[in-house]
Amino acid sequence: MAGTKEFTKQVSTILKAGPGFSLDAVDPGSTPGYKGKKSDGVALLAAQDGRLDVLQEMLFAEGKFGSSKRVLLILQAMDTAGKGGIVEHVVGSMDPQGVKVAPFKAPTDEEKTHDFLWRIERALPDAGFVGVFDRSHYEDVLIHRVHGWANEAELERRYAAINEFEARLTEQGTAIVKVMLNISRDEQKARLLSRLDDPSKHWKYSTGDLKERAFWDSYMDAYQRVFEKTSTEVAPWYVVPANKKWFARIAVQELLLEALGKLDLSWPKADFDVPAERALAVQS
Repeated sequence: MAGTKEFTKQVSTILKAGPGFSLDAVDPGSTPGYKGKKSDGVALLAAQDGRLDVLQEMLFAEGKFGSSKRVLLILQAMDTAGKGGIVEHVVGSMDPQGVKVAPFKAPTDEEKTHDFLWRIERALPDAGFVGVFDRSHYEDVLIHRVHGWANEAELERRYAAINEFEARLTEQGTAIVKVMLNISRDEQKARLLSRLDDPSKHWKYSTGDLKERAFWDSYMDAYQRVFEKTSTEVAPWYVVPANKKWFARIAVQELLLEALGKLDLSWPKADFDVPAERALAVQS
């Protein structure tokens, strides 16, 4: 698989939205750091499934024995960018008993009576779990900025609250992986038309998609502000070019593998006499 070793070593560095990052400079159709073809990427995804599954099982096992470690994958994107595909093809390779997926829609009446992070706190993964947020608390500084539902002072308060919230999570043992799947406006149009042309995909289409599409430039500006305000040392943003679904999937898979690898996971040691239990099992 061409370019695999180089890609896996540098993916987080290449995709990180660090100081001076500009979303405008990212080509949504590119495959930064990866020199292989689509077939190579598909093969890499399958080849790494087993490694991801083992690390997730180690995480789950440690959680059963008191570890506070957990992983939180945050997926943000414009409609049709492929969040569902990441959940299916990347997260889907892991044991579901150790995964918690939380899709966030418009807040309910009850949720609106609380501060915006209240419902987020309630959806956090337990120790030992990989949690996935399909959209997240970032909706409250994206769509609210685009539509003017919050003034600048309130948005600044929310950016600060998010940074404090994520810093607290990391202190408690949570590895946060924040991903923005970056597609082009033309690619989104093609995907929307594909959904309309295929009756089996009509359920994925919403008339609201076109309404939000009309604010494309405002959303890009809002995302740029999010990166500037909330891409921190403990919880950086990663911007993944997503016009090519296969590339987005291997990139997110590698980011998860790196996050799990940094947790220094190991299998919990038996708290019983293994030879004695084995002897009893043989005799049973």
